Amino acid sequence: MKPSSLLPNLARQYIQRFTRDERGSLIPAVAGSMLVLTGAAGLTVDGARMFYVKDVLQKSLDSAGLAAGHALDVDNMEADAREFFEANIASVDNVAAGSNMTIAVSEDNETITLTADATVSATFMSIFGFGDITVSATTEITRETRGMELVLVMDNTGSMRHDGKIDTMKEAATNLIETVYGDEEANTNLWVGVVPYITQVNVGNAHENWLSTDGQTLVDTGFPGTEWMGCIAARDDGLDETDTPPTDEPFEPYYWQDTDFPEGWYYKSGWQFTHYDNNWVDEDNGNEITIVEENDRDDAMGPNRGCGEQITPLVAEKTKVLDAIDDMAPWSFGGTATPMGLVWGWRVLSPRWRGLWAGSEPELPVDYDTPFMDKVIVVLTDGKNEFIPPSTWPDPFPGVSDYTAYGRAADMGHASVNDARDDLDDRFDRICANIKNDSVIIYSITFGSTPDTAVKTAFENCATNPSFYFHAPTAASLDSAFETIGRQLSNLRLSK
Repeated sequence: MKPSSLLPNLARQYIQRFTRDERGSLIPAVAGSMLVLTGAAGLTVDGARMFYVKDVLQKSLDSAGLAAGHALDVDNMEADAREFFEANIASVDNVAAGSNMTIAVSEDNETITLTADATVSATFMSIFGFGDITVSATTEITRETRGMELVLVMDNTGSMRHDGKIDTMKEAATNLIETVYGDEEANTNLWVGVVPYITQVNVGNAHENWLSTDGQTLVDTGFPGTEWMGCIAARDDGLDETDTPPTDEPFEPYYWQDTDFPEGWYYKSGWQFTHYDNNWVDEDNGNEITIVEENDRDDAMGPNRGCGEQITPLVAEKTKVLDAIDDMAPWSFGGTATPMGLVWGWRVLSPRWRGLWAGSEPELPVDYDTPFMDKVIVVLTDGKNEFIPPSTWPDPFPGVSDYTAYGRAADMGHASVNDARDDLDDRFDRICANIKNDSVIIYSITFGSTPDTAVKTAFENCATNPSFYFHAPTAASLDSAFETIGRQLSNLRLSK
């Protein structure tokens, strides 16, 4: 026999003897132990992979939920959530065979429920018949109002009466308030104020103590038979651009001077028979005009001419805020001075004014650095800063322009209304910067077709960031802008 044929025969003989051997052996025990050890190792390895995928899945779902809640538009919720989910879950692509997410939004858009699952292909555990293993996660996001002091600075000038703009603005602002309050009359750490403005604002005659000694004497004795309604003149030397309180620098009362021009036919956007400027004497009966009474704001005369609805300081009750919005109406005097409205919005929020506002809680406004509290101003106009020019009135015209909280254009040192307008634009820019330096969040809105490119640019620059500026040329777009702001003024928390 050849040597090469011996090895296969010997091997075959050895195997045959081994299989017939009935003596004790460790092989079955070792084989069983190896099976158990392999199962344990497989469970450890595959289990670790499942826990890893489960952890990433939950975190991806949470970030997706927050993204959905912050979506500017309800229709974008799912797309935004899916974008964040896919970006985060991608880190397990080499571990999970697939993943899926679903999102459900409640009818009131307040609760967002997200669920997701991912498939992990077993490795060692496949020996025991386990193939794909599914892990799942769920999260629920609830919209919740942040702690906030919010002030609405709203244009109440005469142009707002055209095309129903004042009603549109009031409806949109009401919707915003309904959004941040929800169904509650008051929410913890939520206070809201309203500042209607024309070229002046009305702080209310309960604040006579804010006036200088001369100013108090004037309102007590200067208008026989009348009552100072509460409008304030702008302070000089740059103080009209600051939040300096009256305890440091008092104010002077606003009143529209008696120009005592006779009735007659004058041309202003057409011939009209009217009092010229502001005659304090009623030509029909010779009685002195004592108080603004005309609800349409077109025929008011006397010291309080052009003094609109008063400021509502920070209050907790939704009803008071809604009533203040409902009371707003257009006034056709003086022009438009957005910096005056904006600076008073700041003063409503400034902690330097704490305890000074009648009708507000004495501990308000809170400090700027109060944890979990935001200070927010929403400012709206339908046009540019404006002084009523003299060109449509016969000479002599007093002081180049109508009367305002700044006086007339000549009182500001300007020979033309255009120069006075530019001055107001510059003041607006500086006030915006001063407010943002105090970390107050500003949302700005231009409304209608009147605002030109310069106004839009100024309001965009005034906003805390460009996405907080909105141009709303139509009623629908204004409502959408306020809805967006309302949603952005809400923060989110993980409720489950």
